[in-house]
Amino acid sequence: MEYTILGKTGFRVSKIGLGGAPLGGDFGGTTDEVVTSVVHGALDLGINFIDTAPLYGRGESERRIGQALKGKRDHVILATKAVMRGTPYSYENTIQSVEESLQRLQTDYIDLIQLHELEQTSYEEAVNEVLPAFRKLKEQGKVRAIGVNAGKLELLMPFLEEDLVDTIQTYAKYTLVDYTAKDELLPLAKAKNIGVIHGSPLAMGILADQPAPFLQDNHALLEEANRRMEQLQYLRKSEPKGLVEPALRFSLTCPDIAITLTGTTSIRSLQVNANYCDGIGLSNQELNKLFTLFPGQRLF
Repeated sequence: MEYTILGKTGFRVSKIGLGGAPLGGDFGGTTDEVVTSVVHGALDLGINFIDTAPLYGRGESERRIGQALKGKRDHVILATKAVMRGTPYSYENTIQSVEESLQRLQTDYIDLIQLHELEQTSYEEAVNEVLPAFRKLKEQGKVRAIGVNAGKLELLMPFLEEDLVDTIQTYAKYTLVDYTAKDELLPLAKAKNIGVIHGSPLAMGILADQPAPFLQDNHALLEEANRRMEQLQYLRKSEPKGLVEPALRFSLTCPDIAITLTGTTSIRSLQVNANYCDGIGLSNQELNKLFTLFPGQRLF
C-alpha cells in the first residue's frame, strides 16, 4: 500500500480510499453485514481513508460505516460532507447536518468535513454560511480539517485561489477519457498545498465498460466516450474490463492527487483495486501519447 500526506492537513493517508456511496445502497442493494466486511477488509488491506456523506443512502452509508468502525475508529481518517441535497446551505443547517453525521457515525469527531456539491449552492453562501459553520465546529474539536466538493472544476478554483480550505474533492476529472484537472486545478492545489481527493477514476463506470445508469440517456456523451476509448486500445488489457487497471494506475500514481477513491461492496473488487496501489503507473511513453489525445477536452 502506498501512503502520502493529505496537503496541509498533515494526515497520513493511503493513496487509495474507500468511497461510501455504494455502502449506502446507491448502486444496488447491500446489507449491514456486507458493509462491515468491506470496511474491515479495507482496513486489513492498509486502506485508512473512508469518505462518505449524508446523501449516500439518505444516511445509511454513514450509519453502516459507524457501526463497522466500532472499536476501530482510531484506525481511519474519516471524511464526510454537509449538507444533505435539498436542504438550504445555511449556517444552522450545516451545524445540524454535522451533528447528525456524528451520531450516525458513532464518533465525537470527523477528520475531514467537506461542503457537498458546490453545484447546489452559491459561492457567497458557501463562504458566508457553510465555511464559518465548519470553522466553529473545528474550534469545538468536532472536525479537524475542512474541504469542498464539486464536479465542475471552475467552482473549485476560487477556493484554491483564496486558500479557503484544506482539501478539495472532484470526480472523473483525471481519467483516461477526461484529464482536464491537470491543466489548472492540480498545479494550483500543489502550489497551495491543498490536498486533492479524486473520485470516479473509472469515469462513472465508462472505463469499466459499464456506464452508470444515469448516463444511459445521454447518448451524445456516451458516443463521445466510446470514440475516445477507441483511441485507448493501446492501454487496454486483454481481460474483460481491460481499461480498469490502467485507469486506476493513472489516477493512483498522479503525484498531485493524494487520494483516489474506489467505491465497492465487493471484497474481491476491493482487493484487486488495492493491488494497483503499488506505485506503478503508466510508462512515460504511454502518458505522453495519452496527453496528446484529448488535451483540454472535458467529457462531463
